[in-house]
Amino acid sequence: MLNKRIEQALNNQLKLEAFSSQYYLSIASWAENNGLNGTAEFFYQQSDEERMHMLRVLKFINERGGVGIIPQLDKPKDSFESITSVFNDFLKHEMEVTASVNEVVAICLEEKDHATNNFMQWFVSEQIEEEALVRTLIDKLTLIGEEKSGLYFFDRDLVSMKANDVTINNTL
Repeated sequence: MLNKRIEQALNNQLKLEAFSSQYYLSIASWAENNGLNGTAEFFYQQSDEERMHMLRVLKFINERGGVGIIPQLDKPKDSFESITSVFNDFLKHEMEVTASVNEVVAICLEEKDHATNNFMQWFVSEQIEEEALVRTLIDKLTLIGEEKSGLYFFDRDLVSMKANDVTINNTL
């Protein structure tokens, strides 16, 4: 049975995962409307992945005797300066998710809830991978600079990069 403090922390994480899904859906729409179809597909996939994270947390809360709360969400940002600003915002957001995951883990350790701590370790690993992926993409954008042909290839290659990343994640 979940104690109330951990239940609240998990519901906060659930809300953040739900918001992340909506935020990445908003980025995907912006990208699609700006001719960045590869970027759009990448963020549609990211949105789906975040929704699955939300469901994972929701089911865990309910299975442990808590009550998973479906949150009301704030409207995500829907306008961006450039593809570089999108990926900088993406990294900033993923770092916020990492901080939240770390906070849930800290609470689990304080409360000596080893089952929930064990559950959260998947999210710890996921966040390491997410931040590394985003940093790699930002490095590529930095190398490209303002070169339009480089941006074209970056956008085109995003879909296969994410598909490969997902394949790797699913085999672990």
